[in-house]
Amino acid sequence: MQQGRDVSTVETSRPPARSGRARLFAVVLVLSVVLVASVLAGIALGPTVVPPDEVVRYLHAALTGGTIRSDEVTGYSIVWQVRTPRVLLAVVVGAGLSVVGVAIQAMVRNALADPFVLGISSGASVGATAVVVFGVFASLGVYALSVAACLGALVASMLVYAAASSRGGMTPLRLVLIGVALAYGFQAVMSVLVFLAPNGDAARTVLFWLLGSLGAANWGSLPLAAAAVLVCVAVLSRNSRSLDVLSMGDETAASLGVDAVALRRRLFLLTSAVTGLLVAVSGAVAFVGLVMPHLVRIVVGSSHRRVLAVAPLAGACFLVWADLVSRTLFAPEELPLGVITALVGVPVFITLLRRRGYLFGGR
Repeated sequence: MQQGRDVSTVETSRPPARSGRARLFAVVLVLSVVLVASVLAGIALGPTVVPPDEVVRYLHAALTGGTIRSDEVTGYSIVWQVRTPRVLLAVVVGAGLSVVGVAIQAMVRNALADPFVLGISSGASVGATAVVVFGVFASLGVYALSVAACLGALVASMLVYAAASSRGGMTPLRLVLIGVALAYGFQAVMSVLVFLAPNGDAARTVLFWLLGSLGAANWGSLPLAAAAVLVCVAVLSRNSRSLDVLSMGDETAASLGVDAVALRRRLFLLTSAVTGLLVAVSGAVAFVGLVMPHLVRIVVGSSHRRVLAVAPLAGACFLVWADLVSRTLFAPEELPLGVITALVGVPVFITLLRRRGYLFGGR
């Protein structure tokens, strides 16, 4: 009898597991198709519309070394030199911010955490502001802004790490409080730099960059950001079980053999580096890392293995369309990307908060 009950238990417990895997596979497949379609739409649409068949032909020619007619040079340049790197950068930044948001929410056990809660974004903004206002690193040319933003993010992460560390390690509450406090400090420094700007145009440029923009995207800005996001996804996916344990608290983690302090330290270094690189190429794009993880948890559950498989695709799709709206809504003028993400993110997040029983993917 006992054997019969055991067999019955095994048989009835397998279908839900298969069903969960099938659902995850279906979600990933659908989002992958949507992402490909979104990329093609992002390249084709804009102030100058390029037919989809021409987009595919231009991309094929660029990738295979094919030829185009002389009267197609303008369309080819728009597709390959301007829109393709911009759309791909939107994919990278959207995926990266979503994944980093998942990691930080687990690291600090706070549903309101996002990639900028630790002050890294504000530090990067100080570096970028120094370039725009005073021409720091002008000798680096088009890379001056990225280098300064990365250095600012590095300095900010070092300060947050030093201030939040103690003999007992970095606790989630101390990490968040130190990050928020230093973020305000960096914003004050940035305001002083803007106040001392020798001309008014610098302040407008700084404000536009701070709200996020992919207008400066080029092929040179893609490789490092893409590599950082891929490494981040791989590392976090490998530690998905540890993230599940960490999100339940340090005591639970210790009882299950996970060193919460060491894991939190590694996550802090990883997310700081990736956030700095993403801010350097896109500015401070808000709400992607805050909202996307919650939306994904509603669809696939709170398991980090599943969330990390879906969040990059969801974030990439969202930012591609947000960027498309930002550059076409008032064309030829371009709205800051952060304006679009905030207009979408605020009502979505409020809806999530009002959703009965939802809290950080649970109840």
